[in-house]
Amino acid sequence: MHVKLLDERVVSRAKARGIDVLVYAPHFTRLPDIRARAARFSDDDLLVVPAREVFTGPWYDRRHLLAVGLTDPVPDFITFRGALDEFDRQDAAVLVPHPEMLNVSCDREDVAANAGLVDAVETYNAKCLPHQNRRGRAVARETGLPGFGSSYAHLRRTVGEAWTVFDDSIDSVTDLVDALRSGASRRVVHRGGLGHHLRGLVEFAHLGYENSWGKLDRLFLSGTEPTHPSNVAYRDRFDDVTTY
Repeated sequence: MHVKLLDERVVSRAKARGIDVLVYAPHFTRLPDIRARAARFSDDDLLVVPAREVFTGPWYDRRHLLAVGLTDPVPDFITFRGALDEFDRQDAAVLVPHPEMLNVSCDREDVAANAGLVDAVETYNAKCLPHQNRRGRAVARETGLPGFGSSYAHLRRTVGEAWTVFDDSIDSVTDLVDALRSGASRRVVHRGGLGHHLRGLVEFAHLGYENSWGKLDRLFLSGTEPTHPSNVAYRDRFDDVTTY
């Protein structure tokens, strides 16, 4: 709940770790492409659920939202409220990943003010440092929202380091969306030991690349992202809430 990369090695590792469902939400990738790749790697032993982690706001004021169960594509770089309203229109499950993490997250005020539109808050993220995960648990506790855990894997070895266990079986995208939106009973679980902590630190270090050279590349070298609201695929639907 969730991963950023998907290939044969990711699938193999997930199955070896006993994972039944992967939520696949890569950055800056349009929903039809995510769906196609998720379908390619789903089988009887592993369901891959397509999702979008939407970057709301401009680069300097980002608040991420993870939407599961979208029916229509939603771009990045739209307003926070615009994204929430669109997710609500589509009856998608809305999750808050890595709350209060650096400058890429919702804070507790954001979550509290929109608790009626948010379905869960991440309380354990393998990429986060211990104090950041404590903040996530505090946000969930103070807002009364259910938690969830994820590997947030940007690197293959992190897959299966943290996961969410639901009491009921999840056999389809609809099952997962219903479980999230209804607040179904669940447990957040993660591995332990030195290896787990080292893999988390490597993931956290990878965040430095994303926010330095990776960001520079996107801003100046790669041109307009496929998920930019000006992309022809969105047909001007988000002109009134775009931040660029």
